[in-house]
Amino acid sequence: MAGMTQNPPNLRPDLAPKARIENTARAGQPKIGMVSLGCPKALVDSERILTRLRAEGYAISPDYTDANAVIVNTCGFLDSAKAESLEAIGEALRENGKVIVTGCLGAEEEYIRGTHPSVMAVTGPHQYEQVLDAVHAAVPPDPDPFIDLLPATGVSLTPRHYSYLKISEGCNHKCKFCIIPDMRGRLASRPAHAILREAEKLVDAGVKELLVISQDTSAYGLDRKHDLNPWKDREVRSHITDLARELGQFDAWIRLHYVYPYPHVRDLIPLMADGLILPYLDIPFQHSHPDVLKRMARPAASAKTLDEIARWRDVCPDITLRSTFIVGYPGETETEFRHLLDWLDEAQLDRVGCFQYENVAGARSNDAPDHVPSEVKQERWERFMEKSQEISEAKLAAKVGQTLAVIVDEVDAEGATCRTKADAPETDGNLFIDENFENLSAGDIVNVVVDEASEYDLWGKLES
Repeated sequence: MAGMTQNPPNLRPDLAPKARIENTARAGQPKIGMVSLGCPKALVDSERILTRLRAEGYAISPDYTDANAVIVNTCGFLDSAKAESLEAIGEALRENGKVIVTGCLGAEEEYIRGTHPSVMAVTGPHQYEQVLDAVHAAVPPDPDPFIDLLPATGVSLTPRHYSYLKISEGCNHKCKFCIIPDMRGRLASRPAHAILREAEKLVDAGVKELLVISQDTSAYGLDRKHDLNPWKDREVRSHITDLARELGQFDAWIRLHYVYPYPHVRDLIPLMADGLILPYLDIPFQHSHPDVLKRMARPAASAKTLDEIARWRDVCPDITLRSTFIVGYPGETETEFRHLLDWLDEAQLDRVGCFQYENVAGARSNDAPDHVPSEVKQERWERFMEKSQEISEAKLAAKVGQTLAVIVDEVDAEGATCRTKADAPETDGNLFIDENFENLSAGDIVNVVVDEASEYDLWGKLES
């Protein structure tokens, strides 16, 4: 499970009719709406679909009523996510009527049609051609070759100053609580030169931050046997260390997500210390107790993660560590849970998310013995969050008085909403500037003196 997130409301046409996509359709141009649910990897899939549609002459509609059909890109990882996806499909059917379903839940067509039999088509994750075929059947393309020109950078559902950069699909692990390998297949890495070419175009178009994502970023290139790829005047190995070093040559913040703590991750830390990539690692540890990790069939079921963390901090003292955990996994005892709290105390992670275990259709953990009662899961989740909040509050309080570089995400009448190098968008905290912010714009990178902290956020003033 790699850090579930919900796309922000202003990227959801179903929640925000005035979406940020520019609606400049010509008269008679066919229009498609898009509801994108789930994680950033799904958001990238949505961007690819919309880019292909734009290339074929379709306009993107930011609301239901103006669209000739609506695509719902679903999430199917947890039962709660499935319920949200079904609800979004139902709303699109009520508001528009012509609905095409894709994404992770699309792998379960009977499940979808059992609730919504009238959807026009159902396709699985990253099945771009089938989605396009369904759109063509519902709304035939009618391009004007003199007007409908594809923007050089494609369609983006994120603000213009940051972008997700997907480096691979799928996963080779067999974690018992996860069905992502069943939905998205085995690891399939993109060639290094294709990733670097996309990164170059994004930075040339004004992107200031690239968020590297996959199901397992550490394993990038393993399926390609870390082959060499021609890039510029040299060859680049399809390996996460080499790729990160090359990405660090661009004038942008490079942030790594979903990094499993394999031994070779330590080779990334000097790149952070040298300023090539952000000193930020998003590592889904999931638990600390070796017996729980063994029952989960986690790929990094090593008790030496604390030693690794200490080694990383020796090389790069400013490193920010973010992780996700599961409490109440089947068989988890009170002793094992207390081990997790003690581990968290020692690890002192900067950013932490936590999920209560829940069954997922098709997951092997469903059949595990000794499922934890829901009230116990809730109680452990509350204790975990209380501990992580204490750590976060102390860590942020220590930043008061420091001067930090921040990237501006949004400016309104009240102030500027920014992020430090320790904060990923829509996932971590913010830094707010409420004085002398009038000349700031989204995408600016400025230095700020921190003067206040809460449990998760900071406030500061522009460095004079």
